[in-house]
Amino acid sequence: MTGKTTIGVIGCGYWGPNLLRNFAENESAELRWLCDLDQNRLHTLGRRYPAVQTTTDYKQLLADPQVSAVAIATPVWTHFSFAREALEAGKHVLVEKPLTANVAEAEELIEIAERHQLVLMVDHTFIYTGAVRKIKEIVQSGELGDLLYFDATRINLGLFQDDINVVWDLAPHDFSIMDFMIDLQPEAVSAVGSCHIKRGIENIAYVLLRFPNELLAHFHFNWLSPVKIRHTLIAGSRKMIVYDDIEPTEKVRVYDRGVTATRSEQGLDKEAAYRTLVSYRTGDVWVPKLDSTEALHYVCVEFLSAIAEQRQPLSDGRAGLRVVRLLAAAQESIDHGGMAIRL
Repeated sequence: MTGKTTIGVIGCGYWGPNLLRNFAENESAELRWLCDLDQNRLHTLGRRYPAVQTTTDYKQLLADPQVSAVAIATPVWTHFSFAREALEAGKHVLVEKPLTANVAEAEELIEIAERHQLVLMVDHTFIYTGAVRKIKEIVQSGELGDLLYFDATRINLGLFQDDINVVWDLAPHDFSIMDFMIDLQPEAVSAVGSCHIKRGIENIAYVLLRFPNELLAHFHFNWLSPVKIRHTLIAGSRKMIVYDDIEPTEKVRVYDRGVTATRSEQGLDKEAAYRTLVSYRTGDVWVPKLDSTEALHYVCVEFLSAIAEQRQPLSDGRAGLRVVRLLAAAQESIDHGGMAIRL
């Protein structure tokens, strides 16, 4: 495919303007349509992008044969219908996270995209950050040794949502980071949550994923915290990583620290048959240099490149499906009092 990819953006609220800016700044894209139900918002953005057409009717955008791709930044419960219609209209699709509101919808979108040979991509923004890409590089190199646990905290005060709970709002970030870094798939999910503000909308949740080989992943999500924390620990048998997304410069630290345990059999003395010898290792701390380019720049580049090269993007529909499966299983566990849900 040659020339520019013509883009229409559906949804210009919180995240939409960021997509607009990045597509407008990309020489491989031609921003052609803005769609939103809010006329005032369209008027404001229309002045910023005077060459772009505006509409409150997404069908007008989809009916334009010159539009080859659509970016969707609308509420979660609308993702499926917008994406399905866009794919059926022959448009490549980029969807804001999470991909859909349930597993069946995600599976259907993947099937439609494959049938029409179209790109379906989900905006898992964090896997395009310099910090997460560097951590992935370190994990893949084997420098950490065998992975032991992944522990993430994403908490703040608000923003309270009316249509989704704290898991569906915040967990896609950390689930997608974990999915990107760890090649194994979890075997079971258990989760608990509480609704302190609005009945039926959990504002705090704890999620535990069990993997083969004793690997655990634990997540804490909270809209009711006095402080904002974006903190992840990834522990290996040789080294460990601390990722603090709020830290302005040194977001990633690699610690050459760990514990070595050896068991020695003590002859015939059954009470002391096994003595565990534990040794602690404390070495250097390494702070890698990170690419500081805005992650959404790389999201848009990947979407446009996948279209031009007729290939699957890094965060394709199947990556979106894996995250939606975890979200759905976590919700099912919460609804059943923390019961473990097999995957």
